[in-house]
Amino acid sequence: MKKWIGIAVLGILLAAGLLQVDWNRFGKDTLFVEVQEASDVEETTLENGEVMKRYVYAQTAFTSDGESKQVTFTAGKELQEGAYLRLYVKDGDTVTSYDEVSREDIPRQVIQK
Repeated sequence: MKKWIGIAVLGILLAAGLLQVDWNRFGKDTLFVEVQEASDVEETTLENGEVMKRYVYAQTAFTSDGESKQVTFTAGKELQEGAYLRLYVKDGDTVTSYDEVSREDIPRQVIQK
């Protein structure tokens, strides 16, 4: 019996590895936002002297039902103003990942707002 449980667990782990589950998106709530201008740029100097930039966006996002929430998220590049994003959120306001989506992918309640 223990042998079969071990084989099942190993099979699940292999399947998850092969499917490359993105744990930053898995089981998260989603919000929708139209990108506005970055509110801040954070610069970090690495040991080799290279400067890394993170663009900070603080703005209003919307649930699928049209409820608004204030969120702050960062990106490694400057995002195109006016682009639409699906934000993956945990704990109500912590953005773990995002995808750019088309206007057609945005729920009607959000577009109306």
